[in-house]
Amino acid sequence: MSPENPLLVRAISLGGDKRKITEFYDEWAKAYDHDMIDTIGYFGHVVTVEALAPLVSGDAEILDAGCGTGLVAIELKKRNPDLRIDGIDLTQGMLDEAAKTGAYRQLVPGDLTKTLPFPDNSYDGIISAGVYTNGHVGPEGIEELVRVAKPGASIVLTVRDTAWEADGFDVHI
Repeated sequence: MSPENPLLVRAISLGGDKRKITEFYDEWAKAYDHDMIDTIGYFGHVVTVEALAPLVSGDAEILDAGCGTGLVAIELKKRNPDLRIDGIDLTQGMLDEAAKTGAYRQLVPGDLTKTLPFPDNSYDGIISAGVYTNGHVGPEGIEELVRVAKPGASIVLTVRDTAWEADGFDVHI
């Protein structure tokens, strides 16, 4: 995956501005899967699913945090069609694309930097790919994932290498 790709450069240059992020991803939603997988060579959704899938079983309840177009849920369902997956994303355009996959029990709009609209101890597993990155969601967003995870639940997420130290993930985690 090329970090010099213009789409990725634009995505990480939004500086945390929620309005700009929302507009960018709403505009990109329909072409996102093609651009990320076919053009850029993204595979973060596969890596995170490979890490979480062996840790959950049966009809476990999973939160796809920052679900985007549903790439993670599609991969999870390939491995275990009985999983009950909820998705949350900042942008309606991405949620609309995710709904087309049929992989979700529910999809809700939400900001991972704020209180999530789920009760404490709700999920058997939480997964997030491509969200914890420069100018998107910082390490403080992890606290809400921990809150909504059941005791002992696995949380699997990717953190962009350029954000790991620069945004304080190394210290926070």
